[in-house]
Amino acid sequence: MYAVIRTGGKQYKVAQNDVLRVEKLAGDPGSKVTFSEVLALGDEKGVTLGAPLVKGASVAAEVLEQEKSDTIIVFRKKRRQNFRRKQGHRQEQTLLRVTDISSGGKAKKSAKAEDKLEAAAEESKTAETPTE
Repeated sequence: MYAVIRTGGKQYKVAQNDVLRVEKLAGDPGSKVTFSEVLALGDEKGVTLGAPLVKGASVAAEVLEQEKSDTIIVFRKKRRQNFRRKQGHRQEQTLLRVTDISSGGKAKKSAKAEDKLEAAAEESKTAETPTE
């Protein structure tokens, strides 16, 4: 089973026991982190896409290490002006190991079927509420 999660403004495809580097998350090494922003779930039966998120799905991970990435050199220069600026940057990162992928225990339905159910529920709500 695999999942597509969103964290730090990026998306990651993860499976159980995967090790990945993400932007810094709060937590000491050994602590647990849960990602509730699951965009898709997949297994041998098929793929469940969220609209935009898969309801009830979550991914649990363990923090392995807090570290910094390699140095990136930022160099600015304006020719013939004697203007030079050199600056380095090291982004803080968190090293994670995915421990569990949970689908929320619901039976899988296609996205179209869920959309139809949600649309029907919204129509019934609007029909019951009087408009002024």
